[in-house]
Amino acid sequence: MNERTVAVLAGGLSHEREVSLRSGRRLAAALRDAGLDVREWDMDASLIERLRTDPPDAVAIALHGGEGENGSVQAVLELLGVPFVGTSAPACRRAWDKPTAKAELSRAGLGTPDWVALPHTTFRALGAQAVLDAMVDRLGLPLMLKPDQGGSALGAQVVRERSDLPAAMVSCLAYGDTVLAERFVVGTEVAVSVVEDGGDAHALPAVEVDAVGGFYDYTARYTPGAATFHCPARLDATVLAGLEEAALAAHHLLGLRDVSRMDAAVDADGRVQILEVNVSPGLTDTSLLPIAARTSGLDLGTLYAALVEQAVARA
Repeated sequence: MNERTVAVLAGGLSHEREVSLRSGRRLAAALRDAGLDVREWDMDASLIERLRTDPPDAVAIALHGGEGENGSVQAVLELLGVPFVGTSAPACRRAWDKPTAKAELSRAGLGTPDWVALPHTTFRALGAQAVLDAMVDRLGLPLMLKPDQGGSALGAQVVRERSDLPAAMVSCLAYGDTVLAERFVVGTEVAVSVVEDGGDAHALPAVEVDAVGGFYDYTARYTPGAATFHCPARLDATVLAGLEEAALAAHHLLGLRDVSRMDAAVDADGRVQILEVNVSPGLTDTSLLPIAARTSGLDLGTLYAALVEQAVARA
């Protein structure tokens, strides 16, 4: 393993570039500590030439948002025959589009908040207020409005009053062309990461999120002290088992690979409601997968070094 060369991809041009660079730096340092020869590459126009002329044994993707999670980079790596840690391109596309993923989860009987997804053109053609009123009549309040694609809660807002809907919609559309409106689940917000070891997937301990402002938005995610984390989550053992079961079911159902993270909410009755599933979990100092790994006694570098070995073995 000590002779392995790994290229950590980070950065890119998405709204989450800075977060990705932070994840990439932490992952690169962890892999170096594990004894691997690490190269830190930005996702730019030089990437394909680098992969052709100086191919690493494998690529570790620390990209967030855009091409890093929608299957684009994964498709290029597959075209070039470069092993990489993470989910295949088709499955990335399926998980990246939140309405598509929610529909698959719902069909399989997994809990996810009721929702509707509508493009900007619908609001323009039918009248924004009329469409927003129909949303409230169907889904009730409070509502969560967020872009149908993207991460880090960018553009996401909790709407508690009808009068706040237009402004929330405008904020949401700043990050995408389609609004996903779903019932806001009042309860405990939790994240469960899944990692694979030799093809056997297992869930890490659930991380409970307690955001200071009451909503785990972009600021709460990446500002130290803006949220408090409890791992394992302070929930009944039966609920914790249900969370692990849901995370593993979502991982397999969506065809994910190596590593993923399920974000969910547990309502007052202990029911698990899956909010979304991420193919490239954050690895910053305030990210949830490293917290869960640490609770499990797993070193981040050792964990990802093993995933690199799996990627090489697949090739």
